[in-house]
Amino acid sequence: MRRTKLSFLRLCLQSAFAEVSMAKGLIWATAEDMARNRGRVLSLYRQILRSLNSPELPLNLAARLAKKAEARAIFLVGSEEQSLHNIEDLIDTAEYALSVLKKGEIPNISNKSI
Repeated sequence: MRRTKLSFLRLCLQSAFAEVSMAKGLIWATAEDMARNRGRVLSLYRQILRSLNSPELPLNLAARLAKKAEARAIFLVGSEEQSLHNIEDLIDTAEYALSVLKKGEIPNISNKSI
């Protein structure tokens, strides 16, 4: 996959797995951690899919459907993540992607040197 697709997927996942707290110093997510953050993750997932329908985005129908499929794939992959640190990173990325989508832009993380 291209870097932009991976970045977009990470953003989507972050929104889905919102700030998992580290219970008792463990680095692996417990069932309690997952249950506690389920609502936030679902909310981020829905918001991202809804934001992709925005007429402000410069996407045609095929591109919109492709981006939605990418978002779904990212959330599926993210749902299997067990590391608290990775889950936190995914949530941060998803929140960033959502904020960029709300501005009417397509999330794109690139390392551009000035």
